[in-house]
Amino acid sequence: MPRYIFITGGVVSSLGKGLASASLAAVLQARGFKVRLRKLDPYLNVDPGTMSPYQHGEVYVTDDGAETDLDLGHYERFTGVAARKADNITTGRIYLNVIQKERRGDYLGATVQVIPHITNEIKDFIASNNDDTDFVLCEVGGTVGDIESLPFLEAIRQFGNEVGHKNALYIHVTLMPWLKAAGELKTKPTQHSVKELLSVGIQPSILLVRAEHNIPDDERRKISLFCNIRKECVIPAIDVPSIYQVPISYHNQGLDEQVLKYFSMVSPPPDLKRWHEIAERIEKPEGEVVIGVVGKYTALPDSYKSLSEALTHGGFANNVRVKFHWLNAEELEKEDGLHLLENIDGILVPGGFGERGTEGKIKAVQFAREKKIPFFGICLGMQMAVIEIARNKAGLKNAGSSEFGKYDNPIVGLMTEWIKGDELECRDERGNLGGTMRLGAYHTNLVAGTKVHKIYNANVISERHRHRYEVNTAYRKQLEDSGVIFCGMSLDGRLPEIIELKDHPWFIGVQFHPELKSKPFDPHPLFISFIKAAVEKERLV
Repeated sequence: MPRYIFITGGVVSSLGKGLASASLAAVLQARGFKVRLRKLDPYLNVDPGTMSPYQHGEVYVTDDGAETDLDLGHYERFTGVAARKADNITTGRIYLNVIQKERRGDYLGATVQVIPHITNEIKDFIASNNDDTDFVLCEVGGTVGDIESLPFLEAIRQFGNEVGHKNALYIHVTLMPWLKAAGELKTKPTQHSVKELLSVGIQPSILLVRAEHNIPDDERRKISLFCNIRKECVIPAIDVPSIYQVPISYHNQGLDEQVLKYFSMVSPPPDLKRWHEIAERIEKPEGEVVIGVVGKYTALPDSYKSLSEALTHGGFANNVRVKFHWLNAEELEKEDGLHLLENIDGILVPGGFGERGTEGKIKAVQFAREKKIPFFGICLGMQMAVIEIARNKAGLKNAGSSEFGKYDNPIVGLMTEWIKGDELECRDERGNLGGTMRLGAYHTNLVAGTKVHKIYNANVISERHRHRYEVNTAYRKQLEDSGVIFCGMSLDGRLPEIIELKDHPWFIGVQFHPELKSKPFDPHPLFISFIKAAVEKERLV
């Protein structure tokens, strides 16, 4: 039977529960244990697929086609364990499952209630598909005290009783603020947060205390006394320069040791060599490159979390620091907007939805193409690249995407059908928005001799998708005559997956999202190559 670790948060949001979960899992994994991470999200949406990135940050897509919380990206990046649909659940999904069961008559006429029906559904999710796993870490979204979180807190309380207290551990992430006027750290928020958790019947055994300053032993004793937790289990979670130094920091503070002590388990010390190597590259880079990210949601970098991390990983592989220049695409639409692209070593146009900012993205593509600056287009970014080339090189002046209206030359159009496995998937523009895109992992055939083929060093690749629109192959000849190479196609040969440009040092567009598969200790080859090209461009200046 696996051991279960539940991670909750208090005082304020954004304390880093996801990173804490991922970091602890990474250290346990480094001790030789098999881990699985899960996220319980309290919002009523069935999944985050239809939520604005400004509301929720990026949507992370799994191989099996789930649109999930961005924390699952941290889980994968830190452990290398592929996330699945079964690893993220929301209040909306829980209630939908229960209501569907009620409509089918599965409850045999019973009055359906939060307890036991909703909590049972949550517990079933927690316990499912955990064979051959030593530790299951479940992060509870939201903040203790929120109405939305109560069913999840009740469910994990019940779950601990049912599996036995020595098989379930509760870790609470809390805040210890520094009051500048008083010149001291304050323990009261942590005390109140633990009291709130106690009010729903959960006594945490370990506290992760977030703080900007070192926490003196006297303060740890005070928290221990008031929160009924051993002093050794009050773990300081001090800010570090990079998220990839958190596993080392938590190990140095004894977190993994206390977890194993709670479960009466022993293991060899963790092998953190690869984390130390990453820390070394972070602290001692050989140079720096500036990457301009031209997007729609750049005011909130969490909208592109996997993207920024994948670029950082590309920097690790080239031993350089990647500096981000976040550019609002609408600013580039202004008369003097292109000056924002000066002194940039590489330009990346990421995925997105909707027309806003697209003309600015097209201008960025043209700037990169004409100035021979390394360019990387992802999903919508690839589509903008094809539209720019169609307009300015192929002579198709009124070229555009049917996503944004009617054009004489719809270079990009809505996909109506595609092959998934052995089945034909069909969609139309009047269908629901949620969960109806081409989602998850699909294979791509690469054309031998192309730049992309050399980068991957493979004939067939698998990458994750999240899109409704596709480059229209009816215009393939005009685009090829303009220098576009269709270097990657779907297995059935119908859908363009990758393009590159002749006579350009590095110009690649991909319909999928390679950032979702990049890891600090296994950077994605496209990002390694893109950053390398940016480094070489920077050295030529």
